[in-house]
Amino acid sequence: MPTGSTRIRLRPANTSRIPFWGQLAIGLFWLVYVAGMAWGDTMANDHHFLHWVFMAFSLVYIGYVLVNNAPVFGTQSYLEFTPGYMVHKNGLFRPKQVFAVENIASLELLASVMRVRLKDNELYALDLKEVKGKRRKMVFREQIRRFAVRYGIALVEPNPPRV
Repeated sequence: MPTGSTRIRLRPANTSRIPFWGQLAIGLFWLVYVAGMAWGDTMANDHHFLHWVFMAFSLVYIGYVLVNNAPVFGTQSYLEFTPGYMVHKNGLFRPKQVFAVENIASLELLASVMRVRLKDNELYALDLKEVKGKRRKMVFREQIRRFAVRYGIALVEPNPPRV
């Protein structure tokens, strides 16, 4: 299996209360406001350095929003099938979840969630709403099936949905 086909890109679930463009607009508003205060208010000599500090924080916030929401450094959320492991990465600032084949008892593939049950009875639920597109969903389900067959993992698929 070529390495390019073992990784499924996930679109992070939109869990923030403010959408991406709103966050970006807030950051740009802060930046414009601070720039106007820094160059427009010449009487604020005592606390003038605070304008530059706030401008730095505004730039850091805009950078955070861009890196967290746009694929600046490549794919940040993915599910990857490697020899002997299944790896789930749910964003740039979140750790990887690595599931070794010898620890997986079963996989349950439902319409909107995939449950990974480990042999020590731990249960991990991976949200499948993050897999966008009909073709990508079909490829994802096929990779799950191949992974389960290859390593002899019980795959529970109550009603295979039409994608």
